[in-house]
This record gives sequence, structure tokens and C-alpha cells, in this order.
Amino acid sequence: MIQLREKKAPLSRVIEEGRALRELCREYGVPFLVNDRVDVALVLDADGVHVGQDDLPGSEARKLLGKDKIIGISAGTMAEAEWAMAQGADYLGVGAVYSTLTKGDAGAPIGTGLISEIKRRWPHVSMVGIGGIDVSNAAPVIQAGADGVAVVSAIVRQSDPCLAARKLKQEVCPE
Repeated sequence: MIQLREKKAPLSRVIEEGRALRELCREYGVPFLVNDRVDVALVLDADGVHVGQDDLPGSEARKLLGKDKIIGISAGTMAEAEWAMAQGADYLGVGAVYSTLTKGDAGAPIGTGLISEIKRRWPHVSMVGIGGIDVSNAAPVIQAGADGVAVVSAIVRQSDPCLAARKLKQEVCPE
């Protein structure tokens, strides 16, 4: 899954780059989501949206996007996970698992315990670990019960992003 997460660029550039990214995702059969912005998700005909606790509630995003779109919601506590589930989340983004510089408002790292707790409570909910995850620490996130990991720096800040993505995939999805 690819998520368009751009908070500082002008909207016209976000739309332009989002269209190109959406087409690439469609070409390769990869779900394309937009972070926070339901309006942008609508304009781009994205496969869904990921919202945080302070964004448009998931239930409202669902009304706007429709029943067939993916709604992901961030959770950093069990109370937030409960709220997200009540909002109809298709998946939870749980964290920040580890310390991260990519998202300044992520708060203190919570480790993998919440992922395990959520998995026990809702065994069928899909989860993605978020925050500070890279090839060296991704395995414990999956072992705790996450279905995947969300990364930025672990790929884009590497000298060989393609190799970094392959190594991360091997760590998360060993064959």
C-alpha cells in the first residue's frame, strides 16, 4: 500500500503528484491512500484515506468516500483504538512504535505492547505499525501482531531505496 502524505506542498502540486502516484499504483495493483485529506482522496479517486485522531472522524470519511473505500485510523492508546474501531476503521495504524523524526507530533514511543493488546481484543483487525520502523526493528512489530509496517525514512533516506525496500520486505514477509 502507498500513502500520499504531503502536508506542506501547495494543493495544486499535491493533486498533480497524487495523480501520477495513483496511476503508478493502479498499474502495479497497489492500493493508493491519502493521508488526512478526504477531499484530496475524493479528487484523486484514491482507494481510501488514513486519518488521525484529530482529523475528520472515520465514520464521516466513510460517508464521503463510500463503503468500498479503505478507511485507516491512527491509534496510540487502547482508548484511541476503541474509538477507531467504533468509527468503522478497516485497519489501524498503531504507534509511534519507536522514536521517529518523520512525524513531529507522534509523541513518545509506545513499543509493541499495544499491537499485541489490540490483536488479542480484535483478532481480525488489520494493523500497521508506524513510527521509527526500519529493517533492524521491523520483525518485532510483525511478531507482536501487526500485518505490516509503515515506513518513510527506512526507504527514502537510504542511498539505495530499492535495495532498502527489498531488505525491509524480506524482514517483514520472509518467504
